[in-house]
Amino acid sequence: MQTILGANGQIGVELARELRRAHTDDLRLASRTPRKGHDADELMPADLLDAKQTTEAVAGSEIVYFTAGLPANTQLWEAQFPTMLRNALDAARAARARFAYFDNTYMYPQDDRVQTEDTPFDPVGRKGRVRADMAATVLAEMARGDIPVLIARAPEFYGPGRTQSFTNALVIDRLKAGKKPLVPVRDDRRRTLIWTPDASRALAALGNASDAYGQTWHLPVDDARPTYRQFVAMAAESFDANEKYTVIPKWVLSAAGIVSAQAREIRELLPRYAQDSIFDASKFTKRFPEFAVTTFSEGLGAIRARTSAGRASPTA
Repeated sequence: MQTILGANGQIGVELARELRRAHTDDLRLASRTPRKGHDADELMPADLLDAKQTTEAVAGSEIVYFTAGLPANTQLWEAQFPTMLRNALDAARAARARFAYFDNTYMYPQDDRVQTEDTPFDPVGRKGRVRADMAATVLAEMARGDIPVLIARAPEFYGPGRTQSFTNALVIDRLKAGKKPLVPVRDDRRRTLIWTPDASRALAALGNASDAYGQTWHLPVDDARPTYRQFVAMAAESFDANEKYTVIPKWVLSAAGIVSAQAREIRELLPRYAQDSIFDASKFTKRFPEFAVTTFSEGLGAIRARTSAGRASPTA
């Protein structure tokens, strides 16, 4: 039995699809209101803030994936994420299950250094400190050695479906809606973005590789690392749209935080958008040399195809 905690998010949905395709026929999906992606999926309603429900969701599992997410709300992250993670780790330990933790890069320094698995934590802002503390909790569990544990870390997303990221919201979603894209801070800095189905496929590969445990892994990315100027041009071409865009200066975004909750939540990440973002995933590539990374043109083309299919469907 392999169990996904947080199965309704984009990563969890795509992870379930990949696990069933390549790794297991015995799959449990756990969340507050889990939904089947396949007729054979076992559904387990569970609130990860409730230790008993989390333990019940994990019971009998061989591998547990923590892909739970929360809205970009600082107070919510501080109040709920640590409890959710602790309950999940306790449940995995009780089940003697392997534990695969899906992580992001909020705890890394927001400068132009190359990010590797050995990059020291230096979070900026409250959300960054939450993710640093959570990663430290998982590393402590890994060091304790009671159960096999791994960390799979991804940079900013772009992707299909309900993918939540600033790049999706400011560029892709606006192009799909016929609006001019918005670029935060600068358009001439290189960005590392991960295609969400690749992140889920890579997480599945790690979770089912016994030698991957006891380590932190950066998930695979397209090494093109375009600037936002280049990314908008590629996206506009995919959507047959005008490639003109607006750069929103840092001071505008900072000032907007006074009146906009969404703008407040991005403010602590603004230094990152003023620097090149170089996320190195060569460790994963060496361990899984046959893993095919989706190129930006392929990913954007897939979003365009799905969007077009949705518009053509009479039920869309």
